[in-house]
Amino acid sequence: MNYKIENGCLLLHTEEGFQAVKQDLYIEDGKIAKIGSFGAGKEEIRSGSLVGGIEKDSRILETGIGKGSGIPEAGMSKGSGVQEAGIEKDYQIIDASNKLIMPGLINMHTHAYMTVMRNYADDVDFDEWLFRRVMPVEDQLPKEAAYWSSLLGCMEMIQTGTTSFVDMHMYHKQSPKAAQQAGMRAFIGRGLVGEDLYQDGFSRFQEALEEKEAYESDLIKFILSPHAIYSCSGKLLSQVAEEAAKRDMQKQIHLSESQAEVDNAIDKYGKTPVKYLSDLGFLDKGTILAHCVQMRQDDLDILRAHQANIVTNPASNAKLGNGFAPICEMAEKGLNICIGTDGACSNNTLNMFREMGLLSIIHKGIAQDSTAAPAQFVIKAATEHAAKALSMEQKLGVIAEQAEADLVFLDLHAASLFPNNNILSSLCYSANGSEVESVMVKGRFVMRNRQMLTIDAERVYYEVDKIVRKCL
Repeated sequence: MNYKIENGCLLLHTEEGFQAVKQDLYIEDGKIAKIGSFGAGKEEIRSGSLVGGIEKDSRILETGIGKGSGIPEAGMSKGSGVQEAGIEKDYQIIDASNKLIMPGLINMHTHAYMTVMRNYADDVDFDEWLFRRVMPVEDQLPKEAAYWSSLLGCMEMIQTGTTSFVDMHMYHKQSPKAAQQAGMRAFIGRGLVGEDLYQDGFSRFQEALEEKEAYESDLIKFILSPHAIYSCSGKLLSQVAEEAAKRDMQKQIHLSESQAEVDNAIDKYGKTPVKYLSDLGFLDKGTILAHCVQMRQDDLDILRAHQANIVTNPASNAKLGNGFAPICEMAEKGLNICIGTDGACSNNTLNMFREMGLLSIIHKGIAQDSTAAPAQFVIKAATEHAAKALSMEQKLGVIAEQAEADLVFLDLHAASLFPNNNILSSLCYSANGSEVESVMVKGRFVMRNRQMLTIDAERVYYEVDKIVRKCL
């Protein structure tokens, strides 16, 4: 389906900074074909990408690119389509009046299957949470239960404006099956543990490769995902790095999440977890590092040298009492910082708008500086930075010609966003996810007017409730 989206506000990044501009958007074959009128000259559509750069004024401008420029819109007709170079193309017209259209948010670290344990293991320390609450449930959870729990996670993410997510899971083929059903874009890894990838760790590694063979597509990609340095030997981590290079796959791992993890690494190896991974040859620009809370010594310089990608999880890290990643210092070092929710058992939501607001407010308080972690940085971390970490620059996280049409439509007349004094501030400090009305992934609506189109919500609720009663 091709679409022409009219009367909406696009959050444009121009040379002057962020601006919400009323402008048409054309979508063809899952990609953004045009911003502005097909009748406009190239000079009139020079600002292509959205959400990024320096904020100056994010109020809505009534004048769009092309419109009002004196250049007529060629062959526009709501009934038939658009005439371009003598070729008529049919578009379904979407009236986006009073809607803000922005790139889909990218949740860079989660465990979607954990939604079944939402609000189950709260107000306990990290060891109690992981080893005595979460792991016993994981051990008895049937494989098919992880599908329904992951599908519930996908539903929550869609409803709150996330179009792509990076998942680490432990139930063979269930996460990709759920992502495929939901129509989301996903980057998925089977959690790996053990001493040797080809011996005690081989069954999980084999499952990871089987998932890749069965489910990889334009929307679903796979990442090699060793769990952590305390559940994987140095030998296994080196083997994963070699396999990733050989197969041209990215890697993800939990790193320096707690003080105990760092202290234990220093006691055992004489070095921090970051230095340990560096010496193993694990770190590179394709590596995604979740948490990075407890940074010591020259950790930040090491991460910068390897161009590794940081995923901060402010709600989860705070709730488990692990602290906060030094985001301001990381930004000063030029590190690529992204945002993730972690799983619903530790957050307890998969809502990226909530995470964005927390990130900014928390670090203003830590720095005692109201200008720290400003809205434009936070929004960029949730879109463009994430796309860079996934090697999808100019394809995801932006609205630009030939970018993927992964779009979120928000109601500008929602009470939480009104009045529209500053769109960026609204997205970072006011939005709570309920303002999301429609979501599109690769040019296909997965939610429209708050109605799920790819997921049977009532069936998901029924199945998850049945799992809870049986397993929890």
